[in-house]
Amino acid sequence: MKKLLFAFVVLLLAGCLSSAPRDSVTQTSTIDALLAGVYDGEMTLKELLRHGDLGIGTFEGLDGEMVVADGVVYQVRADGRVYRPSAKVRTPFAAVTFFEPEAVVDLSKGMDYRQLQAFLDKQIGNPHLFYAFRIDGCFSRMHTRSVPAQSKPYPPLSEVTKNQPEFAMSDIDGTIVGFRCPVYVKGINVPGYHLHFISKDRRRGGHILDFTLLEGRAEIDTSHRFVLIMPRNVAAMKNLDLSLDRGGDLEKVEQ
Repeated sequence: MKKLLFAFVVLLLAGCLSSAPRDSVTQTSTIDALLAGVYDGEMTLKELLRHGDLGIGTFEGLDGEMVVADGVVYQVRADGRVYRPSAKVRTPFAAVTFFEPEAVVDLSKGMDYRQLQAFLDKQIGNPHLFYAFRIDGCFSRMHTRSVPAQSKPYPPLSEVTKNQPEFAMSDIDGTIVGFRCPVYVKGINVPGYHLHFISKDRRRGGHILDFTLLEGRAEIDTSHRFVLIMPRNVAAMKNLDLSLDRGGDLEKVEQ
């Protein structure tokens, strides 16, 4: 039996790690900090890719949704288009892993987002570990959103998403990437599923709100380690109350 190894490695200097160990999820900052409006980027995309080749996140100033697939960072901006940002661009929040799937499962036609989550819950072995997913498929319907870039003073994320642009796509091929995190990471990451989409032609995508699957299959990678890299910008964090329960805000933002 594999022994659970869960390590929070909190580093004050983001550049201290040159690369992440395999079988781990590496994250910069926390979801609660993002919810509170900490949108200044710390880690460059070049540095982020040293820690993984698959993942999700956002960009400096909350400028769109991030999709990392096959070691490439894609930026889905509020206009619905997909861009390839410079390696010098920074991220205030992202999570990545070196994707090495241990299981591949076929998915049923007609499956929606909630049904997918229920199905994947039955495929994983231990709900207290971290799981990364890549799902390639064809969708009769894909419903996503992005977020518009913000200017200082930054509003909280729940305010931003009240006017979020949403995108409806039909009969589209593409890739879903993201994570399932255990419940005990509340405040640090999103407990449960957090998935982003990018079309096969790399022109459309975003944070997934719902979909209907025509055909597809899921690849699943289990991670026993979680590495958290906190921002070194003391000014951005020192007056932030991270003891607050922002679960209600997170639920609004995710849906």
